Amino acid sequence: MKFLQLANGVLMPSVALGTWQIPNGEVCYNAVKVALEVGYRHIDTAMAYQNEESVGKAIKDFGIKREDVFITTKLPAQIKGYQEALDTFHKSLNNLGIEYIDLYLIHAPKPWDDPGDGMNYMDQNIATWKAFEKLYEEGKVRAIGVSNFKVPHLEVLMKETKIVPHVNQIKVHPEHFDLETIEFCKQHNIIIQAYSPFATGRLFGNEILNDLAQKYNKTLAQIAIRWSLQHGFNPLPKSITPERIKENFDVFDFELTKEDMDKIDSLWKNK
Repeated sequence: MKFLQLANGVLMPSVALGTWQIPNGEVCYNAVKVALEVGYRHIDTAMAYQNEESVGKAIKDFGIKREDVFITTKLPAQIKGYQEALDTFHKSLNNLGIEYIDLYLIHAPKPWDDPGDGMNYMDQNIATWKAFEKLYEEGKVRAIGVSNFKVPHLEVLMKETKIVPHVNQIKVHPEHFDLETIEFCKQHNIIIQAYSPFATGRLFGNEILNDLAQKYNKTLAQIAIRWSLQHGFNPLPKSITPERIKENFDVFDFELTKEDMDKIDSLWKNK
């Protein structure tokens, strides 16, 4: 396992099992157990995924020391405010059956059903972030961050609060690359977590990536994850299939050339 170092010095395992769209219960429990057996030490969940209980139970039953696994979870997008954030955080702790969370994120700047740009929620996001800062200062979380935030959201948040987010979790894959947000985060030492690294399956028909998979004798998924790692991102591949969970972790024994990285980058540039 390789690690990414957050701005506060915390080491975060560089590949995480994503659990979005994995239902609570046996399916999620088994996926997490398999991931831990393979060597994953970072599990990404969220209260909105409704599977925190299964994630926590799998980790407990696997028997790994708490300090040896990195757990990310998120405050639901529709919950905003100082006390609301504190109350919901403790529900997640209870769901997971743990005493602290490694990384806690605001899931989105606005509720999912709001069609706007989310800027009208920034006062509430600031109040929420101050609750996050309290949790961080009390040692109940090791790092704090946001998800789906763009540059205007980050600028307002950082201007009105003390702690710069350690992480911004956004959609990133070879055909979707929010360069403005990524460059801003890089300038401010905010690590990018890349969700949907396979474009929820749409990447698997990509001719360039399939050609590279043959060239390196790897799967297309491994090429996409490796591309993400070499950009300095923290990819969150999701799978419930044991063999694919294993393959998605087997990405540390090869490196894409600069020429091939540029070839993959051309996919989002062309789009």
